[in-house]
Amino acid sequence: MLKSELPSILSTTENRLKRNNPYLCPKYRIYSYFCVQIKNTLSFMVLNYIWIAFFLTAFVVALIRLVFLGDTQVFPEIINSTFNSSKTAFEISLGLTGVLSLWLGIMRIGEQGGVIALFSRLLGPLFSKLFPDIPKGHPVTGSIFMNLAANMLGLDNAATPLGLKAMEGLQELNPKKDTASNPMIMFLVLNTSGLTLIPISIMVYRAQLGAAQPTDIFIPILLATFFSTLAGIVAVSIYQRINLFNRTILLFLGGMSVLVAGIIYFFHTLSRDQIDIYSTTFANVFLFLIIIGFIVAGIRKRINVYDSFVEGAKEGFSTAVRIIPYLVAILVGIGVFRASGAMDYLIGGIGSAVKLCGINSDFVGALPTALMKPLSGSGARGLMVDAMTTYGPDSFVGRLSCIFQGSTDTTFYILAVYFGSVGVVRTRHAVPCGLLADAAGVIAAILICYLFFG
Repeated sequence: MLKSELPSILSTTENRLKRNNPYLCPKYRIYSYFCVQIKNTLSFMVLNYIWIAFFLTAFVVALIRLVFLGDTQVFPEIINSTFNSSKTAFEISLGLTGVLSLWLGIMRIGEQGGVIALFSRLLGPLFSKLFPDIPKGHPVTGSIFMNLAANMLGLDNAATPLGLKAMEGLQELNPKKDTASNPMIMFLVLNTSGLTLIPISIMVYRAQLGAAQPTDIFIPILLATFFSTLAGIVAVSIYQRINLFNRTILLFLGGMSVLVAGIIYFFHTLSRDQIDIYSTTFANVFLFLIIIGFIVAGIRKRINVYDSFVEGAKEGFSTAVRIIPYLVAILVGIGVFRASGAMDYLIGGIGSAVKLCGINSDFVGALPTALMKPLSGSGARGLMVDAMTTYGPDSFVGRLSCIFQGSTDTTFYILAVYFGSVGVVRTRHAVPCGLLADAAGVIAAILICYLFFG
């Protein structure tokens, strides 16, 4: 890199960060931007190996079918699948433009209207008990709260830099710089559990693929991600000997658990038609209340609500265009894998094993999404779209794949990026706790999907 190019690059980077995330202090902006690029690079590295495996496995399986089974149609079907998958990916991306623009515009209003700060204040009493090793009033607390609040609202552009800033602050408090501290592990497990309130992207994909009610997975995702987060908190608390019977923790987690149990019991008493009516009505009312609440927050902050919406909507348009090559790549890889018969063999093998245990195997068709999610968000998204395309967006498998996508997060590369950004190499109990939260989310997703759609 030429020295003369550096000022221009830094200036461009600074301007981009100011647009994407107004919360960061200037001294962290350049550092956080490059850490985000590292995160994306690691994600693509994992996806690279997975993508190659799709093609190589498909070739081996197809060759076996041709040579030993005399199946002369398998290779034409594979080539046809590449054209069909490319067309499907483009059509999906094009259809996402309007809905993505709408919701990213709404999210921008909420972001500038101070909704993240509101969530931070609401979560403050609970999280101060979950992070007892952080001194009271330490600045890192604000970054942690704001990162988690941004994650719950689906504001990835704000969440990632705030998370990296939080890790920087936690590392300053860490006495062993190469070893994960207790607050670091609790913070990252909360990230990997995938707690979210508004699964925008999943509902957008369902709408584009023709779901009768794109929002019907809203409540199931909320319930599944709650169990994932609860399992993560309990696991880390047991490791770190945090008193779960503390009044604040018990009131918050106990109250939420009772509420969730009440919701599950209520829906369990309803007929299938009543579940569809109540679930869809509540989801749509709740989402519209969020829109109204964000607009009111913008008015209270005296921002230009319309301009904020347009600013966010522009980002939605560019996002929809930007994902076209990535969606084409992953859907073609999955299409080739499925056309070769490898996907059928994989699902059939797992299904047979499940049946031998005397368990209903309807959920097996969606398992690839659950297995992929800890490794790659893009790969899991592609498998979710493939499941909805293959089985139908309103099928049991199609809906379950959406709930899997929304109930957990990309555990391995989140841990790699956040720990890597501060030079931590000894992760202690972060990985087992993160995977335990993922497992809880997957099991909860299956059971909840049977309750709502089985």
